[in-house]
Amino acid sequence: MAVEGRFTLAAIQARQILFDRDAATDKACRLIAEAAAAGATIAAFGEAWLHGYPFFADAEFRPLSWRAMAEYQANAVEIPGPATDRLCAAAREGGIDVVIGVVERDTATLGTVYCTLLFIGREGRILGRHRKLKATHVERAVWGDGDAEGLRVHQRSYGRISGLNCWEHNLFLPGHALAAQGTQIHVAAWPGREPNNAPPYPDIIWPRQHLLSRAFASKAACYVICAAGIRMTEDVPERYRELATYEHTGQSCIIDPRGEIIAGPAEGETILLAEGAMEAVFAAKSAIDAGGHYSRPDLLRLIIDRAPLEEAAQDRGQPSASLRSPSGEAVSP
Repeated sequence: MAVEGRFTLAAIQARQILFDRDAATDKACRLIAEAAAAGATIAAFGEAWLHGYPFFADAEFRPLSWRAMAEYQANAVEIPGPATDRLCAAAREGGIDVVIGVVERDTATLGTVYCTLLFIGREGRILGRHRKLKATHVERAVWGDGDAEGLRVHQRSYGRISGLNCWEHNLFLPGHALAAQGTQIHVAAWPGREPNNAPPYPDIIWPRQHLLSRAFASKAACYVICAAGIRMTEDVPERYRELATYEHTGQSCIIDPRGEIIAGPAEGETILLAEGAMEAVFAAKSAIDAGGHYSRPDLLRLIIDRAPLEEAAQDRGQPSASLRSPSGEAVSP
């Protein structure tokens, strides 16, 4: 009997609307409808797409930077909230699963924002959220540390889906945690930039979105939607334009479970589509199942602390969570 299961993957590559949560939500809902009309089973946006990557963190901090920071926080998304209600409605109306990067505001303190991947089901409900575990370099001036509560795969009718933000793909353990849960379709969310050439030494940090997304697909034996956003200089409001130091140009792609690009890199605003088949996932996992036959559980184990940040904040007198926290959950034997 043939292996069943086919699906259409979509990377929504679009210009960000900065400092305007409502307008960005309007655009996201339109794009979700377009992806659904194009036949997508699951559609993904780039990192922090709603309402945009904190470009101002790369500039030298000055009074204007703090004004940008304040406006950035004021336009963040609460989960749940009016913006997520509208995204859920768009997913339900389109009959499509959606993974979208949002700037999430902490509803307890109203003073911290997170780089969050929001998972929305075609039923119109929130499946889960994943807060970026550790912001990269200057991002730490803007985004708070996430937790492992959202480091999960979500079972859908066509397969298991997961996601990570940007340079989380440069870390070993988060990727293993998802591979050990059997991810089959993974969203790699990026701000959106793939230089033609690596910068000269000693520059260390640049996106490497294709390299790291392809590596994840190969190691986890899954499809990867490498979803990237666009932010050109003219997209930055004039009042903050002097803080913009570079542009995000997209280059989204879709990668098969062997690690090969099967669609893209995309240029400009577009919805990039590719067909996927569960047969390809099963074939790849038969060669390498990082949480199963290709592991050594007698030598190596990963234990994750699932306690949400909100619970940890209630217990300030206790040591910080570790890989062997009492509340830990083993995800690989």
